[in-house]
Amino acid sequence: MTGFVSATDGSEIFYKDWGPRDAPPIVFHHGWPLSSDEWDTQMMFFLSHGFRTIAHDRRGHGRSSQTERGTDMDTYADDVRVVVEHLGLKGAVHIGHSTGGGEATRYVARAAPGRVSKAVLVGAITPVMVRSDKNPQGLPVEVFDGYRRALSANRAQLYLDVAKGPFYGFNRAGANVMEGTVRNWWRQGMMGAVKPHYDCIKVWSETDFTEDLRRIEVPVLVMHGDDDQVVPIADSALLSAKLLRHGELKVYKGYPHGMLTTHADELNADILDFIRK
Repeated sequence: MTGFVSATDGSEIFYKDWGPRDAPPIVFHHGWPLSSDEWDTQMMFFLSHGFRTIAHDRRGHGRSSQTERGTDMDTYADDVRVVVEHLGLKGAVHIGHSTGGGEATRYVARAAPGRVSKAVLVGAITPVMVRSDKNPQGLPVEVFDGYRRALSANRAQLYLDVAKGPFYGFNRAGANVMEGTVRNWWRQGMMGAVKPHYDCIKVWSETDFTEDLRRIEVPVLVMHGDDDQVVPIADSALLSAKLLRHGELKVYKGYPHGMLTTHADELNADILDFIRK
């Protein structure tokens, strides 16, 4: 089933809801500048293991409203709350990748009791990416300014360059470049709107999730590739795992940012084991 739900400001949020209504729910949070389609492989895998799988398109992305309003992490998390309440989800596992990892973190930290059972952060942007006095090992703001310039100048080319290069590690020597994966990444990116995508760069690079991570009470699995060229592991997963009350860190040697696609079988199995614990 697919549908739309109205956010608090009237924006329309697209969602997919597959599987039996009484099955254990898993909610997926996609990365920038993609859509819920990023999770096709995971949704099919967990459906086959008896779960109900839900994913939405973040506002400004995919099939959701191309609004300028609400391009901030609080609003993103509130949109998730609206979807969760609309579908009546309780005891859900929330799984977020990249920017979606930040969104899942913000939502889970604020969720009403009983709504969330566990969370999984994959290549997540937490706790904060940009360099500052409080975060000296972060990436310099010039990195994100480069994304903004390239997106404004020719986002179609930027999205090809990212997908063909660092996202999946296809720029590494000997990499098995999957042309269909590159085209699908580009397709998803171009479905959304350039202005919300531009504004979202500030959101995923500058939002600080330190207090959110400290606040989460449910078990959280933190998964990260040590060859992640988009969200370097030293400034993300290694710090996030220490901030969580019940965090479990799993590092994948040589894996890229898009490892959910390039190494789906291994990651899906690890996530399933964590959920079933």
